[in-house]
Amino acid sequence: MSKTLTRMDLSESVFREVGLSRNESAQLVESVLSHMSDALVAGETVKISSFGTFSVRSKSARVGRNPKTGDEAPIPARRVMTFRPSHLMKDRVADGNKS
Repeated sequence: MSKTLTRMDLSESVFREVGLSRNESAQLVESVLSHMSDALVAGETVKISSFGTFSVRSKSARVGRNPKTGDEAPIPARRVMTFRPSHLMKDRVADGNKS
């Protein structure tokens, strides 16, 4: 079963590795995530060196098709968030797959 990394896990890591109190660690994690979210909402790109790049792009309206029935349905224009991992992150994840 795979584990999910949560905000609490991040806060606990900051607490253990940086030495801030648990409360300060949680506030730090929340602040970083809030800054990232605000930047993405504003249409900015968030680049974290050696990790990857988060960005928002606009998708235009189009006609989609229900694969089960074949019925066409309009898909409205929308903004979507994308993530591109850095080459270092890609390599690190690929190396983790080796046994």
